[in-house]
Parts: sequence; structure tokens; C-alpha cells
Amino acid sequence: MHIMEGFLPWQWCILWYAISLPVIIYGIIRIMKVADELPESKPLLAVSGAFIFILSSLKMPSVTGSCSHPTGNGLGAILFGPWITTVMAAIVLIFQALLLAHGGLTTLGANTFSMGIIGPIFAWLTYKGSIKLNLPISIAVFLAAFLGDIMTYVTTSFQLALAFPTPNLIAAASKFMLIFAYTQVPLGVAEGLLTIVVFENILKLKPDITEKLNLLIRKPTSTR
Repeated sequence: MHIMEGFLPWQWCILWYAISLPVIIYGIIRIMKVADELPESKPLLAVSGAFIFILSSLKMPSVTGSCSHPTGNGLGAILFGPWITTVMAAIVLIFQALLLAHGGLTTLGANTFSMGIIGPIFAWLTYKGSIKLNLPISIAVFLAAFLGDIMTYVTTSFQLALAFPTPNLIAAASKFMLIFAYTQVPLGVAEGLLTIVVFENILKLKPDITEKLNLLIRKPTSTR
């Protein structure tokens, strides 16, 4: 999903930066608030960020100018909400661009928008909706992680189509989504299953912290 350095026209690079930067700033404010109110949550912040970094570094070739990989954004969105996850994703994307030649600085705004904003928002809303529907916790986590992953790539498809609308926007976006789907649907399923394992272990090891986090993001959690 990482759009590579120099691939997008400069006008689109500026637009995606302009959209993503305010969200990153708000996410930083949210992190400071959570760290102040619940300092024992800092290790979970690190775990969530590391989860994004590790999974999103496992790339394979896909659409020209991009790639396929898990995103890892569902776990952070479930635990801390989408805005904090935006900051974690942005930090990961900066490190990957500088150290792994994965993505780029000119496309950082676009990549943050897809993997750090849209993906986490869908993951968070899916998890909250699943809990309200009284679905089992494992199903809620799976759906959140899976849809967070898939919507990241749907967003990237439209970003590429907006920049290169040949023959038109819908046709171009459909083409990109179809190519991504061959690798991303299986990866999304695998990511959902892995996120269940990690999340359930967090609940077992840190039940007190997760209960307090759940209050902060206004969602109930139960292991039953």
C-alpha cells in the first residue's frame, strides 16, 4: 500500500499532507492526554506501534508504484482509537521511508491518510459496532483488523486513481482494487486472526489497563 517516493504528482502530495497533518497533531494531543491520565498504558502504545511496524514491513510486489502487506492498524485502533493510531502509523511510515526505502517522504501524507487515518477509523467503528451488536470479542477484533486492512487499500486505490484517472476515476480505482485484492484479502484474513491472538493475550496479561483504556475510548470489553 505504501506509495513509493516521487510517484504522485506534487499537487496530490501537498493535498494529502494538508489533510493528514491536522489529524496527526490532534493525535499527538490525544497521546499526551492518555499518557498523562494512564501512564501504565505506555507499554501498550509501544506494542501497538511495533505491531504496525512489523506487519507493514512485510511487503510483496503489487500495483506499480505501491505494494501489498498487512497494515497492523486494527490493534492500535481498538486499544487507543483512530487518532492515536494515526500518529503511530505516521511514525512507522517515516522510519520505513528513511531506513527501508519503503514508501517515501513526498508520499508520506498520502500513505498516512490511507494507513493511519481511514484504515483505523474503519477498524475502530467496526469494533464499536460489533460490540454494540453483542458479537463475540474475537469476531469483533477480527472484523476490525480485516476491514482496517482492506479499507486502507481501497483508499490507496482511489488515491492512485485520482492521480492517474485513466480512462476514468471509477475504472482506474476498480483496476487498482482488483489487483490489490489478489494478495490483500488473504493477508487481511491472516492479519485478523493474528490480531485476535495478540489482543486476547493483552486482555489476559493487562486486564486492568485495558479496562481503563476502554473507558477512555468509550467502549465496553469482555472476554466472555
